[in-house]
Amino acid sequence: MKITQLSIETLDRAQERFLDTLEQMNIDEANTMPKPLIKSVTWLIWHTARELDYQVSALANQEPLWLSAGWTDKFSLDLPDDTQDWQHTPEEAAKVVVSDKNLLIDYLEASVQFVKGYLENVEESSLEEIIDRSWTPAVTRQARLVSAIDDAVMHSGQAVYTRRLVIGK
Repeated sequence: MKITQLSIETLDRAQERFLDTLEQMNIDEANTMPKPLIKSVTWLIWHTARELDYQVSALANQEPLWLSAGWTDKFSLDLPDDTQDWQHTPEEAAKVVVSDKNLLIDYLEASVQFVKGYLENVEESSLEEIIDRSWTPAVTRQARLVSAIDDAVMHSGQAVYTRRLVIGK
């Protein structure tokens, strides 16, 4: 078994948690931002898909799906394409609203499949390669992958919590 198989299975669990959460909500509930300062399930799924897309696209030296597959046009958000969503204010996060849950599901699926394909094909010997020296300690390819997948897991749990705040189950 490749070392990355655990990461693939962990990512699958996060995706399942997101999909289960979204299935239990209607679109208005998914777009709701509970107060104070809790981001919507819509934002959490969108951000996770983007974060996986952008982080792994950089590792793969290719343009993010957000741009190359036209997701920016499909979502048509009132935010710049280079928005730093991990730093969104509540006002910026409130701009991430969709009218169709399938849009979220499809972008999450595309991003997860992209990451899984990368994990299945990455050379294990490259995992220790330093890819970012701007941090202390310097970031390896493996650390970046773990960070991206850990973020997906964290946000999927936040989505469950947010759903419970919004609809009580």
